[in-house]
Order: sequence, then C-alpha cells, then structure tokens
Amino acid sequence: MKYLPFILFTVMTNAAAQLMLKQGMMSLGSISFEGTNPLLKLLQIVFSPWVFAGLLTFVISMASHLYVLSKVELSFAYPFLSLAYVAVAVFAYYVFHEDLNAWRIAGIAFICVGTVLIAQSGRGHDEPVVAASAETTKTSELIR
Repeated sequence: MKYLPFILFTVMTNAAAQLMLKQGMMSLGSISFEGTNPLLKLLQIVFSPWVFAGLLTFVISMASHLYVLSKVELSFAYPFLSLAYVAVAVFAYYVFHEDLNAWRIAGIAFICVGTVLIAQSGRGHDEPVVAASAETTKTSELIR
C-alpha cells in the first residue's frame, strides 16, 4: 500500500481532466467545421482555457501513472483507474446535473467492490516491478 497515494493521485487527476474537458466543450458550444479551416478550429478547441487545462492535467496524470507503473505491477495499478469513472460520475451529477440512475449506481458499486478486492490482493505493494522480474529470472535459472 506504499504507492496507493500515487495511484489515487493518478485517479483523481484523470477524473479532474475529464471534468475540465467537459466544461471546456460546454463553454465552446456546438462544434462545426463548416466554412472554417479544420486546423484552426482544432487549435481553437485545444487552446480554450478549460480544454487546455484538462489536457495539461492529463499529462500530469500520465506522468504519475508512469511513476506508479515503475513501482507496482500493471495488473495491480491499472484497475484503480476505474475509480476515475466513479469520481467523474459523482462529480458530473453534482456539477453538470447529469443523470445518476439506479443502473449507474449499481455499476459504480461493482467497480468499487472490484477495486477493493484488487487492493486486498496484496500484489505489487512495495516491491518494484524490476526486482520482481529479476527474482523470477533467478528462480528459472535455478530450475534449469
């Protein structure tokens, strides 16, 4: 659990990026490429404040995720990213007044249960991935 704060930071920055992108696209209104140079329109979208902030936050999230992947197993770290969906759904309900019906709540509950089970698996907690693979190599050499 040593790297759990970094994993949760990755999850929250991922969710924050989604919310910023949504806000940015809402502030831009309906997008139409008619009568406009598509490249200029794309640049207008990317450099609008909320979209740009969302993209920058994604870069921070990915940098954090790369750090996490250097420390724990992918099969342990990656499922935690599903918690970003939980955060996005809850915040979208309150901020954007999006629907949060019984089916979505049930899905969120399953995601949370699955993530707790993975967290309890005890895999990838404190040993770097490199050390684990080196240890496996040594063991396979002994068997030969």
